[in-house]
Amino acid sequence: MNVLLLGSGGREHALAWKMSASPLLTRLYASPGNPGIGRIGELVKLDVADHSAVASFCKEKKIDLVVVGPEGPLVAGIADDLRAWGIRVFGPSKAAARLEGSKGFTKDLCARFNIPTAAYGRFSDLASAKAYVEKTGAPIVIKADGLAAGKGVTVAMTLPEAIAALEACFDGSFGAAGAEVVVEEYLTGEEVSFFCLCDGATALPFGTAQDHKRVGDGDTGPNTGGMGAYSPAPVMTPEMTERTMREIIEPTMRGMANAGAPFAGVLFAGLMITDQGPKLIEYNVRFGDPECQVLMMRLKDDLLVLLNAAVDGQLAHMSIRWSDETALTVVMAARGYPGTPEKGSVIRGLDKAEGEGVQVFHAGTAINGGALVANGGRVLNITALGKTVGEAQAKAYAAIDRIDWPQGFFRHDIGWRAVEREKIAG
Repeated sequence: MNVLLLGSGGREHALAWKMSASPLLTRLYASPGNPGIGRIGELVKLDVADHSAVASFCKEKKIDLVVVGPEGPLVAGIADDLRAWGIRVFGPSKAAARLEGSKGFTKDLCARFNIPTAAYGRFSDLASAKAYVEKTGAPIVIKADGLAAGKGVTVAMTLPEAIAALEACFDGSFGAAGAEVVVEEYLTGEEVSFFCLCDGATALPFGTAQDHKRVGDGDTGPNTGGMGAYSPAPVMTPEMTERTMREIIEPTMRGMANAGAPFAGVLFAGLMITDQGPKLIEYNVRFGDPECQVLMMRLKDDLLVLLNAAVDGQLAHMSIRWSDETALTVVMAARGYPGTPEKGSVIRGLDKAEGEGVQVFHAGTAINGGALVANGGRVLNITALGKTVGEAQAKAYAAIDRIDWPQGFFRHDIGWRAVEREKIAG
């Protein structure tokens, strides 16, 4: 198979790495890709916003499958346009991608199909939103309705924080994404990422992970796109998984089909496991980043076989095998992130970091004058397998110690919750 992978981050490098192990793969193209992906596939320059240009490339190169990594092209309808050209695509339609593209759409779907989620209000003007927040009180959650690169959510512990978050949305800090705002009840519990492969009719559970969103140790500082993750998530017991499928995923699949937008692709449910059970925080319509990296490390099956089954409506006949080991990834970020990151610093020693059970996935990297340099906020994902979370954590941080990049920083406590559990369990 000839495959075109769209995207440039750590998620896409992990997908490329896993697909490259498939005997089905003939040739892998990636646009724009990154230097890590460039070691296992051919990087091509395409304007992903120009869907006809992408389609022309697919026809020229006899592409058998397009795998869309990030959410932006999906929300813009690239899957629909490529399918109209007769090109097979792994990823949801524009109508189905509204599950991520509009938080208000998803909340209304939850209300319509009795999917457990936080109580909420939707607002398109500052005055009404402020009145709601002042009446409800803090803590409270403020979300820009549209896509904001993982940074449009504020968990406000005080009223002034909440008002400031509302003002930021309506002042244009998130562009068009903040033109409408969703204000949600603050949920308490343990957060978890739950994934399903979907083909429009069947949703097949595809692993669990726990992400670390805050930039600093001890879950401090502003939210980021994710500073690290581990898989599996211990809180997702077989019983909790069954409840999540029955109470959240299956009603969503039925609701989307009823709306004329059956969901096919990756359905990524951000959950809060509360005293009452699982509640939906939000949906994403692509693999998580950095959750994808730990899932790919643990996946024992051929990823291309599974993606083809999703595209061809054959998931009802599939099962998925996972390693019993834990995978843990630590994000190395450029100084300044999640604000304006410093670009251009040289990174050395990646060959020393990789080894048995350790992979370094590139995220925001580039080649400049023959040297590998930082070219984004989240730059590297150091990912390790271990028999326990503690062992995977130790291997990941030992690998980081072998990387020579003084301008990079990282959290020192990825996996802390699970490591504490392991210590208590003895």
